[in-house]
Amino acid sequence: MHHSCGSPSHHRFSQESWRHEAGFDAGFGVRRPLRFLAFKLELDDAQIARLAQVLDQLKTERAQAAVDDRRTLTAFAEASEQDTFDAAKAREGAAARVKSAEGLAKSVVDALGQIHAMLRPEQRAKLAYLIRTGALQL
Repeated sequence: MHHSCGSPSHHRFSQESWRHEAGFDAGFGVRRPLRFLAFKLELDDAQIARLAQVLDQLKTERAQAAVDDRRTLTAFAEASEQDTFDAAKAREGAAARVKSAEGLAKSVVDALGQIHAMLRPEQRAKLAYLIRTGALQL
């Protein structure tokens, strides 16, 4: 059933159509996580605004992690290009990768905590279901 009111909470889509609509990507596992979560969790306007802030912060952290990953690959390449393998340079790159992954993991946990705090109990149950079933990937 499709209503013309424009509110995502009034539309009924199959899980597969939402997977197609949302797509999958880095971040929260969907290309448009705000739209996806607003619909799936039936968020009100204040929750949508807060979620947008949380997701924007996480997007920034993920972008930094991507930069860090490129630096790590550069360190690995530099360690490999000389006649003698530079193990110290490779370890430096590996350590940077671990530090970046730890920072990103902290950001995801922080984002989940902020999202949890703004949701009502029934919305938290829906969020847990989305995570548990893989519809939302972290």
